[in-house]
Amino acid sequence: MPAMNEHPVIEIALKLNGEAASASVEPRELLIDVLRNRFGLTGTKRSCDVEVCGACTVLVDGLPVSSCTTLAADADGHEVLTIEGLSKDGELDPVQRAFVEHGAMQCGYCTPGMVLAVKSLLAVEPHPSEETVRHYLRGNICRCTGYVKIIEAVMDLARRKEK
Repeated sequence: MPAMNEHPVIEIALKLNGEAASASVEPRELLIDVLRNRFGLTGTKRSCDVEVCGACTVLVDGLPVSSCTTLAADADGHEVLTIEGLSKDGELDPVQRAFVEHGAMQCGYCTPGMVLAVKSLLAVEPHPSEETVRHYLRGNICRCTGYVKIIEAVMDLARRKEK
C-alpha cells in the first residue's frame, strides 16, 4: 500500500506533435498541465478551467478537445497536436499564415486554440460557409478582435483551397 503522501501514477504513451512521447501521470492530472509542465509546450493556454473559452484547445485524433478538462490519462494511445506541432521545418501552417496575413489576432492569447479549431474544421469541411465557421468557433472566445478578421482569414483560406 502506498504511503499517505504518495500518489499512484499511470504510464501513458501517445503521439505528440508527430513524435512518440510518454509520461508518468497522476490519475487526476489534466492534459494541459502535462503538456505545459512535463513537455514544455506552453503554446496551449490556460484561462477558464471549465471548458468554455477554447484557449486550451488541442487536437486529439484530429478533433478539438479542451485540455483544461481532459485527463492526461485519457490521451494514452492517442495522437495529440498542439500549436507547436503545426509548423513544419520553420514554415507556418496555412491556417497560421492566414491568421498572420489577415491580422486575425491582437493579444494572441486565444490564437493557438482558435488556429487548432480552424485546422480541425477545415479537415472535415474544406469549404465552409461563414455561418459554419461562426458556429464551429463558438467555443473559442476572443475578447480582442470581434472575430471579423478571424472569419476573413478562414474564408480566404477556404477560397484558396478551392483553386
